[in-house]
Amino acid sequence: MAAPKPLCRFWEWGKNIVCVGRNYADHAKEMRSPVLSEPVLFLKPSTAYAPEGSPVLMPAYTRSLHHELELGVVMGKRGCAVPEAAAMDYVAGYALCLDMTARDVQDECKKRGLPWTLAKSFTASCPVSAFVPKEKIPDPHNLKLWLKVNGELRQEGETSSMIFSIPYIISYISKIMTLEEGDIILTGTPKGVGPVKENDEIQAGIHGVPNVSSATLPVRLQE
Repeated sequence: MAAPKPLCRFWEWGKNIVCVGRNYADHAKEMRSPVLSEPVLFLKPSTAYAPEGSPVLMPAYTRSLHHELELGVVMGKRGCAVPEAAAMDYVAGYALCLDMTARDVQDECKKRGLPWTLAKSFTASCPVSAFVPKEKIPDPHNLKLWLKVNGELRQEGETSSMIFSIPYIISYISKIMTLEEGDIILTGTPKGVGPVKENDEIQAGIHGVPNVSSATLPVRLQE
């Protein structure tokens, strides 16, 4: 019998990275985008994971790489058409994540009506912190996230400002695609997204959750 896979290393074996766009009204406003009545979804491949200590890789085809700070929800079991009332039973824990975005490429994709794959799904576009069991975070809707670039505070936002709650998101996604153990859902970014350049250093964390303060992540040009 195969040994169970450790959720504390979900990035080594988890299949899906499902991302929610425009889940904070202030971020939608800063992007000059409307607030929608349903979540915007997109995917990243598992090769997008960059665990703590790994550099952020900047694709050669972008001149405007942006940070987007997000709370990640790690699934603890398989779920299909999960009722919203039962959704939190499927959560194993959390991780702090970055949705690194080639903003100039995304803008061009939007203009041409194309998917965001080139802008969102490149190698190492999803740095993640250490896994935090859900018992350590009793209320994921009462967290304050922060991000610094070269020591300067760039993003600070509260998960209470999410438009769509975590149970709603899990239920919504699982009605479209089956979620598997080890999958992660990125729940959207608060306002304050902005550019980074080669050799910048990114730090991020969750106030009051010391184990989630990430190590410094250097930005490197992808070879």
